[in-house]
Parts: sequence; structure tokens; C-alpha cells
Amino acid sequence: MVHWPGDPEVTIERMRKIESGDDCNVSTIFMSAHTGTHIDSPFHFVKSGVGIHDLPLSAVIGKARVIEIVDPESIKAEELRLHHIRKGERILFKTLNSEHCWKTDDFVEDFVYISTDSSKYLVDTKVRTIGVDYLSVGGYNKNINQVHQVLLKSGIWIIEGLNLSRVKQGTYELICLPVKIEKGDGAPARAVLRPYKG
Repeated sequence: MVHWPGDPEVTIERMRKIESGDDCNVSTIFMSAHTGTHIDSPFHFVKSGVGIHDLPLSAVIGKARVIEIVDPESIKAEELRLHHIRKGERILFKTLNSEHCWKTDDFVEDFVYISTDSSKYLVDTKVRTIGVDYLSVGGYNKNINQVHQVLLKSGIWIIEGLNLSRVKQGTYELICLPVKIEKGDGAPARAVLRPYKG
């Protein structure tokens, strides 16, 4: 499974096996908290930030808007302005990442990321939550620290690692629940979108 360079590879090992005479199957899972679809807490980049255990469920359950980004390099503020983002929205960005990055187990370095100016724009619009369709909001060897710090210091919750390849631009109901880890800097999550019936 693709993971951020330098993070541990995903290892799932069966410790007890019915086929070997044990009374049940029991597995261990070893991986970074930021593997696959996951949520970043402010504590990920902010020393005094809250952990994943303090995530308000309102940040990850409810009406969400999927916005399709056409820029092949980054999510820029000028393109975001066309979508009239409003205060309190949950915004999920579908980029070329959904079409290309999830088709390989190799890490893709030139994924589409959020520009630093866009992160400031999202803070100014006071969105509640943002989601991206690869493993980081910031670019690889580019602005990863700045974008995380701008968003997380402002209280915006981040969902990373979404696969939106079969999702069209529009409004949905989002349910994305992370593992509740005390003082966690992040946690794996299962994200579901279904038609919005508001």
C-alpha cells in the first residue's frame, strides 16, 4: 500500500490462526497514523494543538461539497474563488490525483497539492473541514509544513488520502470517522459519501 516516504510500510500479520489450531484469528497491524485515508489533528503540526480524540463529529459528518480542480499542478486561490466557498463548509477537492495516483503502489511525488495562498484563502473563508485526494494537503518537497500549519492553526480539520475517482462534483453527505486515539496527531479513517437529501 502506498505510504508517505519515510513512514513505516503497512504490515498486517496473523498472530493467531484457526487453521493452525487456535480458537480464533487475531492480527496485528503496524503502520503510520497517516497511512491511507486519515484525518490530521491540529497536534500533527501545532505543539499545543488538540489531538484526534477532540475531533468534533460535526467536522466529519454532514453536508459536504466535492469541487473538481482542473489545475494539474496545485489548487490555487483563483480557481477556488470560482466556486464561492462559504463559511462552515466541508470541502473535498477532486484533482487529477484521483485519476492517476491511486493506480500505482509507488509514491507519486508530483501530486496536486494545495498552494500556500489557497490555504490562507480557505482560512479566510472559514471552512470547517477540507479533504484532498492524495496523502498530503501540501506538496512533496514544497510547502508541506506551511499549508498544514496555516490550516491546522486556524482550526480547519484535514482529511487526506481520499479516493474520489468515482465521485462527481456536487453535494453529498459525508461520514468520515477516525480511530479515536488519545492525543493522536492523526488517525486512519473510513470515508463515505452518499447522496445528500437535505
